[in-house]
Amino acid sequence: MNSTIYKSIELFLIFILLPISFVFPYAPWIKLSIGSLGFLYVIYMLLKVENETFRIAPNLHWKRFWKETLIKFLLIAFLTTGFVWFTDKRALFEVVVNKPKMWVLFMLIYIFFSVYPQELLYRTFFFKRYKYLFKNESLFIFVNAILFSLAHLFFKNGLVLIMTFLGGLLFAFTFNKTKSTLLVSIEHAIYGSWLFTVGMGAMLGFPT
Repeated sequence: MNSTIYKSIELFLIFILLPISFVFPYAPWIKLSIGSLGFLYVIYMLLKVENETFRIAPNLHWKRFWKETLIKFLLIAFLTTGFVWFTDKRALFEVVVNKPKMWVLFMLIYIFFSVYPQELLYRTFFFKRYKYLFKNESLFIFVNAILFSLAHLFFKNGLVLIMTFLGGLLFAFTFNKTKSTLLVSIEHAIYGSWLFTVGMGAMLGFPT
């Protein structure tokens, strides 16, 4: 399970073949079943093969993390607010203003059932299993971002692919620097929640 060939096949099946397969129209329950089995496999590999402990690492640099995340968030907030303003002004903060209860409920569901599982898969698992298959660290981070974007291919939206690629780069850099699933999940949750809040949720499959 730790050979280069095994890991290469594993990477192809989980991060390339599976996301592409979700683009094709077949029963949602089959997609859900395949995705669930794949995620259970990832958890098994992390616990039993990679000996991951899922504990919060000590000595996290919280102050630096919040400072850097705030700077990135302000830039993202400025750009996305402008984008929504010029493309669909009616959608700007529509959900949080008109449906605040749904907004709060969905934020909780999104953070715990989407953000954290994604970061376990695309950062914790991916970095643990495949980093040493790449001799160039920059190439590895680039590939991680590309595959993260590929996971959103089923939206069939070019802007979503660009946004998730850029997000994938940010998250990969954060995880590579901090080695913390918690910190990268917090960062992911902040940016994703903001996109829903500002009015870009529809293109990302969020309820509106």
